[in-house]
Amino acid sequence: MTLTHKYVEGAPDAPVLLLLHGTGGGPGDLLPLARELSPDSAVLAPAGPVSEHGAARWFRRLAEGVFDHEDVVKRANQLADFVVEAREKYGLGGRRLVAVGFSNGANIAAAVLLLRPDVLREAALFAAMSPVPDPPSHDLGGSRVILANGERDPMAPLASTEELIGFLRERGADVVTQRHSGGHQITPDGVRAAAQWIKP
Repeated sequence: MTLTHKYVEGAPDAPVLLLLHGTGGGPGDLLPLARELSPDSAVLAPAGPVSEHGAARWFRRLAEGVFDHEDVVKRANQLADFVVEAREKYGLGGRRLVAVGFSNGANIAAAVLLLRPDVLREAALFAAMSPVPDPPSHDLGGSRVILANGERDPMAPLASTEELIGFLRERGADVVTQRHSGGHQITPDGVRAAAQWIKP
């Protein structure tokens, strides 16, 4: 397998959750969140392959909030290929897969949604912003996304989040938004909204 990861089995009729941690995190970070969102789900939790001064990330950045877009595309494809491998290895077949990402993990999930809809069609994104400036015009009809963002988030400014929402909607994705008055965080309201959204 191309990425170090953790896999936890779950009920075959529950969606598989692809957990994508934030900067400096690891595969175990979002396991408690996964249990709140969909308690019976199998969990696939890879580790970000890029190191920024020892902190694991999903792609390189040139400065705070300034992404290396070439690397975003490369790493989104790497993650998509990993998901294809994992489906085979763990016998996941055509089971429903929902990405759950926070911050940098939400951004790589958004990139995979936009660049590789053949692999990922559903995502719950916490504190996400637009990962690529000019995504290809793939048909995202049938894709579903919920974005939970803080109105005072210095790391994921709402203007960039709105750009991402625009890209997704223009391509036919069904997008739900949940806003809170705070900053760069996951809130109980956001978790409740995402759990409701994930339910079949």
